[in-house]
Amino acid sequence: MPNPIPELCRALADDLRLAGFRSETLRAAWGVEADDAIGRTLRTPALRGLGDRDDALATLARLLIFGVAQPAAAVDAALPELGSAGLAALGLATVAGDDVTPTATVRPQSFHDDRGPGEWIVAADIDELASGGGPLDTDYVLGVGGASLTLAGLQLPTSAGRVLDLGTGCGVQALRARRYADQVVATDISARALDYARLNALLNGTDAIEARDGSLFEPVAGETFDRIVSNPPFVITPRATGVPEYEYRDGGLVGDALVERVVAGVGEHLEPGGIAQFLGNWETRGGERGLDRVRAWVERSPVPLDAWVVEREHLNPIEYAEMWIRDGGTVPGSPEHDALLTAWLDDFAARGVTSVGFGYVLLRRAVGEPTLARYESVPQPIPSEGGLGSHLAAALAAHDAQARLTDAQLSMLTLRAAPDVTEARHHTPGSENPTVIELRQGGGFGRSLSADPALAGFVGACGGELTVGQIVGALAQLLEVDEDALSGALLPAARELLVDGFLTF
Repeated sequence: MPNPIPELCRALADDLRLAGFRSETLRAAWGVEADDAIGRTLRTPALRGLGDRDDALATLARLLIFGVAQPAAAVDAALPELGSAGLAALGLATVAGDDVTPTATVRPQSFHDDRGPGEWIVAADIDELASGGGPLDTDYVLGVGGASLTLAGLQLPTSAGRVLDLGTGCGVQALRARRYADQVVATDISARALDYARLNALLNGTDAIEARDGSLFEPVAGETFDRIVSNPPFVITPRATGVPEYEYRDGGLVGDALVERVVAGVGEHLEPGGIAQFLGNWETRGGERGLDRVRAWVERSPVPLDAWVVEREHLNPIEYAEMWIRDGGTVPGSPEHDALLTAWLDDFAARGVTSVGFGYVLLRRAVGEPTLARYESVPQPIPSEGGLGSHLAAALAAHDAQARLTDAQLSMLTLRAAPDVTEARHHTPGSENPTVIELRQGGGFGRSLSADPALAGFVGACGGELTVGQIVGALAQLLEVDEDALSGALLPAARELLVDGFLTF
């Protein structure tokens, strides 16, 4: 178990800083190609890149990043304040004779948000990169993965008083939330995860993260927050004999009931106008689309909620089962793999599941009647996937602003096309007029939409000089159409374009 002793955590942080233990420095030490290979769980190229270097950075990289035991004398030299004994006292290594063997990984993780670039030091359990593979323990605590970075990038970069990190794991979301929040409460059912979260808070110099033990909302009964963020254990796992349940990903419920339960309970723990953001899986079953099931969960919430749910991908049952069986370290083609795959497919068949969706959920405790209900599939590559928080914050502000306006008030405003919006026109050979007009967004969700000449002309004329009403009137004359009918088509489109970020006030 990790042992978050404050003075030892500070000593480790100081020693790592002194050694230059940072993403950029390490990448330079082993090279760009070797760094790319790390993303494919290959450590050999990076170890070759370090060669026979025996400086502090190389020693710590081998030990804490790649899980290679190091001589005690070398570790003591690399950690002059903490020493190998202090590393062992923190529960991050064992010392036997002249060898120091890591029992955890400690890695730098760079990030960038509205306040600029930064870097965390994150400790977690030994992973496939450091161990070389094999089945995971059921109480395994995951480090920073792709989903973690996605959710961190989705977090709104706006100030908050109190934030709840539900199912904190190693504490990455709590660290991200703390950059904009006065106080963070981090909960988890895993005592091991909470110790890592406490340790990581100390390693990164914050004492404003309070860790609490318990399932879902039990540790915060009766409390409300300005923001709730969660990467919950949403993986759909068969509740069958012989199928391991990993604390970091399995909520212990049938199907997608864990995400449904989060949706049901989150509203009463939000302040009015407070926002929850989390990731989730949802099943398409019995012909009912997963997004429609999520909509039904939101509509059944005892607290009225604004909702914006984005489905990024969906997998068929075989693909989904293969992904998570492999994630647990079971070798494809082995008898164990075949048995697990059978259990997964039986479980899906019993509920009539034909696919599983994955995506982002943003819920807001409505002040009055809900005004936002967006449930959409966004499968295209996203230009700013690692930093969508700013776009979401701007989209929410734009939604609220346009929702307060009558059509007459909107017609009096001047709008601008966003600077990242471009237009593409496609012609058939010899044709004077385009057959397709596309408006494309360079940032945000990277949306593209087909536009008729009226809408394309409207967006093109939004330069901050003419009012919406003036543009509509001019277009009606140019296209020789009824102005009221054109206004009835373009004003709702303008509202959507404001929310999507194609237009700005």
